[in-house]
Amino acid sequence: MKRRSIFLNTTALLGFIFLYAPMIALIIYSFNKSKLVTVWGGWSLKWYSALLENDQIIDAALLSLKIAFISASVAVVLGTMAGFVLSRFGRFRGKMILSGWITAPLVMPEVITGLSLLLLFVALEGMFGWPSGRGTGTIIIAHITFCMAYVAVIVQSRLAQMDETLEEAAMDLGAKPSSLFFLVTLPMIAPAIISGWLLSFTLSLDDLVIASFVSGPGNSTLPMVIFSKVRLGVTPEVNALATIMIAIVAAGVIAAMFQMRRQARLLAAQE
Repeated sequence: MKRRSIFLNTTALLGFIFLYAPMIALIIYSFNKSKLVTVWGGWSLKWYSALLENDQIIDAALLSLKIAFISASVAVVLGTMAGFVLSRFGRFRGKMILSGWITAPLVMPEVITGLSLLLLFVALEGMFGWPSGRGTGTIIIAHITFCMAYVAVIVQSRLAQMDETLEEAAMDLGAKPSSLFFLVTLPMIAPAIISGWLLSFTLSLDDLVIASFVSGPGNSTLPMVIFSKVRLGVTPEVNALATIMIAIVAAGVIAAMFQMRRQARLLAAQE
């Protein structure tokens, strides 16, 4: 048992080192005074101030946040509707086709998805004159297309695990279908909807391949700008930007952890 415990602890330690050592190195080199990323020149915060003065990165970050917020919000609405139909409407004609359409973006390579959407937008522009070129609108549509699939799967899984007797009791008491959904079903699946929104926001903010296909001049998202800079060599500004993003994510995780512990204590006190 002791040897097994040592082996498990060593494996876990090596796994954590493999995952977090690159991030730690990135954070350290974001404070590097030297312009060369691989040469240490002392501690400095100048690259953070340089980052704030870089209009290209700031504009790309704001554009990515805007696209991610809109895409996640619309994807949550459409994905929730799709998940509810697949879970609650039983067997109906075309259910297998709808289920296939929902799950296809999950397994389809991003290159194929991006190329397909590009050809679709080009064909629509040729036939109807819309969309007029590629830009923010086409990126949002593309992100909604694959984000809603994730939301639909999450919501469908939550509905499958939910106790339907509460909905049946509400119907016995005279609740209308709309009231039943908004007053009973929706609050119960709210955690799944929030999870779907956060996942969609992250996927949209992180997307590079699909956005590269459907974007146009002057509509470069943050991943596209970072990728273009990395191809020419990593700059300290990129390290500073990545460090800020890591700090924001870490703060969110820590806040969520404390909130979960607080709720656990409240539940224990009530029991």
